[in-house]
Amino acid sequence: MKRIVWLALLVLAFGSLGMAQKFRTFPEIKKSGKILIGTEGAFKPFNYFDDENHLKGFDIDIGNAIAKQLGLEPEWKAHAWDTMLIALNQGRFDFVIASHTITPERAKAVDFSKPYYCTGNVIVSKPGGPKTPADLKGKVIGAQLGTTFEEFAKQFDPKQIKTYQTNPDALQDLLMGRIDAWITDQFTALEAVKSRNLNLQISDLLNTEKIGMAVAKGNSLLLAAINKALDDIQSNGVYEQISMKWFGKDIRCK
Repeated sequence: MKRIVWLALLVLAFGSLGMAQKFRTFPEIKKSGKILIGTEGAFKPFNYFDDENHLKGFDIDIGNAIAKQLGLEPEWKAHAWDTMLIALNQGRFDFVIASHTITPERAKAVDFSKPYYCTGNVIVSKPGGPKTPADLKGKVIGAQLGTTFEEFAKQFDPKQIKTYQTNPDALQDLLMGRIDAWITDQFTALEAVKSRNLNLQISDLLNTEKIGMAVAKGNSLLLAAINKALDDIQSNGVYEQISMKWFGKDIRCK
């Protein structure tokens, strides 16, 4: 039901905009000298706030590199995940980089860049807990609201899917025993276990997903510029340097 409500909100938002989209074109952005970038800020190691309340992460470094390649100053805006794409189409940001999986459903609402990395989902649980898809039947699964993790969990016939505004909230409930398993991104799971030295088990990769940056529907000139900038940083070594910094390997799609 929450997913249906989320989609209804998208439709409502588009209806309120009418035919005219509220976005800045790439020439307008270039003229201003500044590009507005939306992200979540609660998806470590991709985008998160450090102890000094500064945005950090792979997404942030890639977004800054894209802005630099475009000759623009980045201005970051953190926003709740479940309404981020609505805010994008309302003109709150010029583009979003927040680890959105490219799906046909989302592509009806926004325009996606080429994938800037590939990843997949995993099951996280306490030792002895669910570790395979078959183990999830009849269990309580946690997943972030409005994500592909939530949708992915439905196929395993769980007793209940509990949704959360952020992944750290889901992790906390797992540690407290309120859910049997947490479905999330492989890199997020590895970071959570490593950084907090948690005694949790992580399953093998369950699927693969292509992750894209998003612009408002119809903002074609900006989309072309972002795709060109992504190609540039992937060919000049900047992308690989950022990826090695955060993951020790190149996570672009092969």
